[in-house]
Parts: sequence; C-alpha cells; structure tokens
Amino acid sequence: MNSKEENNLKKLMTGNEAVARGAYEAGLKFASAYPGTPSTEILENMIQYKEDIFSEWAPNEKVALEAAIGASVAGARSMAAMKHVGLNVAADPLFTFAYTGVTGGCVIVSADDPGMHSSQNEQDNRNYAAAARVLMLEPSDSQESKDYMKLAFELSERFDTPVLMRMTTRVCHSKGLVTLGERVERELIPYKHNIQKYVATPANGKVLRKKLIDRLKNMEAYSNETEINKVEYNGTEIGIISAGVAYQYAREVFGDDASYLKLGMTFPMPIAKIKEFAGKVKKLYVIEEMDPYIENHLKAAGISCIGKDIIPEMDELNTDIVRKAVFGTVTETLKTEKEAIGRPPVLCAGCPHRGMYYALSKKKNLLVTGDIGCYTLGSAPPLSSLHTCFCMGGSISSGHGASTVLKRGGSDLRVAAIIGDSTFLHSGITSLMDVVYNKGNNVTIILDNRITAMTGHQENPGTGFTLMGEPTTEVDIPMLCRAIGIKDENLYIINPLHLTESGEVVDEALAKDEPTVIIAKWPCVLKKFSDQDKREFDLSPKSCVIDQDKCTKCRLCVKTGCPAINSGEIIEIDPESCTGCTVCMQVCPFDAIREV
Repeated sequence: MNSKEENNLKKLMTGNEAVARGAYEAGLKFASAYPGTPSTEILENMIQYKEDIFSEWAPNEKVALEAAIGASVAGARSMAAMKHVGLNVAADPLFTFAYTGVTGGCVIVSADDPGMHSSQNEQDNRNYAAAARVLMLEPSDSQESKDYMKLAFELSERFDTPVLMRMTTRVCHSKGLVTLGERVERELIPYKHNIQKYVATPANGKVLRKKLIDRLKNMEAYSNETEINKVEYNGTEIGIISAGVAYQYAREVFGDDASYLKLGMTFPMPIAKIKEFAGKVKKLYVIEEMDPYIENHLKAAGISCIGKDIIPEMDELNTDIVRKAVFGTVTETLKTEKEAIGRPPVLCAGCPHRGMYYALSKKKNLLVTGDIGCYTLGSAPPLSSLHTCFCMGGSISSGHGASTVLKRGGSDLRVAAIIGDSTFLHSGITSLMDVVYNKGNNVTIILDNRITAMTGHQENPGTGFTLMGEPTTEVDIPMLCRAIGIKDENLYIINPLHLTESGEVVDEALAKDEPTVIIAKWPCVLKKFSDQDKREFDLSPKSCVIDQDKCTKCRLCVKTGCPAINSGEIIEIDPESCTGCTVCMQVCPFDAIREV
C-alpha cells in the first residue's frame, strides 16, 4: 500500500507506533535511540520507513541525542528517543541545545515509567522541560501521539527550539485508532556556518541566553492560544486541569459533571488560559501522575487548587484511584487468575547468566556490584548473588570505589562488578578506564549474551548488525579491554554454563591485586541465532531429565532458580521449558540428572 492509499485510513496503533508514524509523516530524515522500555518500539517501528528515514541504535542516549543534534544542524528533521532515565544520560547536550536552538526541527521523545514497571526509579521528566527551558508536548492517546509529533517538528522550527515529547508507559503501550496521513517530504535546509549560534562558548552563550528568554515569552504566548490546550465547559461547579493519560482517567471518573482544561502543551505553561478557566469554576482539581508539576505552576501563579493533597504522588493512576481519592468510593473488582498466581520475574530457563551467578553464590566474602539488564535478576532468591544496582554502566565504577576504600581500610572483602555486553558498550567502557587508570583491583565480569536482551533483543555495536538489519563491523570486546589496559594474563573468556571453569576463573581473578576482566560469553537462549552464533556455539537442541530412582530430593537443583524445575513433592524438569543448559546436572551430587 503506498502513502496515498494509506491517507485517511484508520489503523489500530500503540502510542509508540503512532509516534513513529507521526515522525514519518512529518518528513523525518534521521532517528537515533538507545532501547529502553517503554520507548523501545518507537525506533523498531521506524525500520518500515527505512527508504525515507535513516534509523540507528546508538551506544547510549547521549550519543543518540548528539547525533540527532548534528542532523538538525545539517538541516534535517531529526529525533532521539529514550526512556526517562536515558534523558539523565542525554541531559548534557540537551541543556546546551536549548540555548543554541535548531536548524531542522528536532524532537526528543522521553518515555516515563510511572509505577516502575521496568525501571529503577520513577522520575517525572516534565521537570526537564522546565529546567532546560524547552517546549514540551504531552499526548494522551495514540492519535495525539501521531498528531503531536507532526506538530512538534513544526513548533521546533517555528520557535528555534528542541521539543520534548513526554510519553508514559500507558500511552506508549495502549492501542487506539489512528488516522494515517501522507508523508510531507522536507528538503534539507541548506547548511551555513553559524559560529555564534552553534559554538557554545561563554561569550556566545550570553547572547544565546537572552534569546532563550525571549523565545520562552513567545512560546508561552503560543501555549495560551493553541488548540491543544483546550477547554471543555460542562458547568461551573467542578473544574479539572489534566494532561496525558491522567486526563483520560479524569474524563472517565467525572464524565460531563465537570469542566476540563486539557493541556497538550505543558511547557511553557498557559498560565493566562489557566487563570481564565480557574476563574469560571467553584472547585478546581489538578489530576496528574507523579510529581505536582502542573499544580506547582498553578500555585506559583497564585491559583488555588486541589492536587497532591488527595491524588497519590507515586505509581500509575487509574480510574479507581482517582475515584477513591476524590469521592472516597471504592469499586469492587474480581481477583484475576493472573493476580492469584503472582509469578515474579526470573532468569529464563537456560539463561547463560545463571551459571555465573551460581558460581558467585558459592564465594564467601564477596561484594557483587550490579548493573541494568536482565542479569539484575541475579539479586533475587535463591541465587541472591548481586548486591547493588544503580544505573547503566554504574557497576564497574561503583565497584572501583568500593574496592578502593575496602583495600585502604584494611578489609579483605573483595569486589566483583557484573555488567552486560550492551551496557558495557553504553557506559561501562569509561568506568573500566577509571579502574585501570587509577590502579584499581576489582574484577569486572562482562556477561556477553550477544544481544541487548532485556528490552527485546535489539542489536548493538557488539552484535555485528545495525538496527536496519545491515551487517556491520562488530566491536571486539576483548580487544577493547586490552586497548583500555587490561593485561592478557588478566583477561578471561569463558562459557558461563561450565560451572567448574566459572568458579575457578573467578577465584583466580579475585586472587590478583590488579584489574581483571572475565567475559562470560554465550548467547541469550531466546535470541534468534545468527549464522555466526551457530558457527561459534553448540546450540543443538537438548534437554535434561531427572532419574527419580536416583533423586534424593536434596533440592540443590532447585537452588539454581531455574523455572524449568518443578519443586513439588516430586522434583521434575519441564521438557517444554528445559533448554539443556546442564547447570542443574552439574549441581546434582547424585548423578540423578542426565542430558537427553
């Protein structure tokens, strides 16, 4: 189907799909991202438009935004997408980009995660827009996700500013009908040298700062008149101010018994329009998720309202929570079968990380600093082999700090840092440089499962393929470690499913008083294996079974935490789940488990 045939066709889309579609229709030429739930599918859905849009996975979010900035300077419409914590990584270029402004329109999509479904914190990135002073839009459904993306590029070029498109998990992943439109091709804006605009020295920065203040006044004037900040009058008793998915909840709870000011542009805030609306209602509520962002703007402007004194400040909202907060009524719900089961997340059956964590669980006097990835699940019982987790790339550097003070304090507690291959390439490289440069002695364990597994198997610089499926140069992680300064005798490459070897190598590394790196290399069991994987690893189908005559029910196999092992009165291995990794077979002291 060509673009003309698609025009005005309605299609069921998630918010992430709609964002990609809106960018395509807006004439986007360059997109860069680092995968992170709930934003991942935006770039994955951009691949279908690869004839018109160059899309890439960047090593991290800072690089993604910097690449998008470069594309904008060169005259193209560009975007960068990331989850909320990714904007922390990209904050450095964002704040300066707010000063310089754009050439081609540039949109930064930040997907917040209220409720921390797959994140280490619950920050509210609306605060970034106010801090960096960039225009911000907040869609409440899939149609608006598409429409606001198109508008965002127009506003970016109109006001000479990057635009923050603030999504949330519910908007990213919920589906709604979206009316498709045609792509409007945008030619590159001819590049011209402009040192005063794009070289952020203090002298230029002072001039740009003044321009930013003037730009904010113009953007606020627009915010007060734009139709995406819209009023729905249904009476004067109750007024609701809301934005994003929280508006949908408020609309469902209050129905036509309240009037609404739905904010689609939430920075700069349309204070004049808000004052006018507040003056026409007797009681004013602000319904918003997480921080009292809108509420604080109202109170700073002297507008009285009811907000976080009754609306929860953490977790996702829903209609039941809003109804209970405002009216005190509780809706009875049936306990679902899923809630009754309540299965916590675990490392998959056959996960190559399990062997390394089992080996680490047997070590005494060891602190294991962890990182962001599926391997964070190594902290859960029964393995409980990971003891800290802060941020992407933080395991190696926090491990270095811990090992340094422990050694200087006379403690014999040793430190090992765990990090994944994609995370190492994201921000672990500089941390390992810190260890080597400052003569640290912690052990770095890189879990190379050949893919970015946690967010759904995206390619990265270590896999040999680009986002668009093209073969490319693969980063040689062992060679990279050597270039940083890891000695050959301190660099180990092992199969983590071999427990004896894993344990012995960890012991050898811990015995050294200088930086060591262990690369535990085996592909993710759920990965679509490449030809290279099939050549390098024995991936033939296997399974394990328990000989009930030999089984003593010692439950050592259960302590591996493998979900394929059913630990009832009779301990059995589910043949549908088992991948034949043989970790349980190696653990069993009675030879009761065999490979078939």
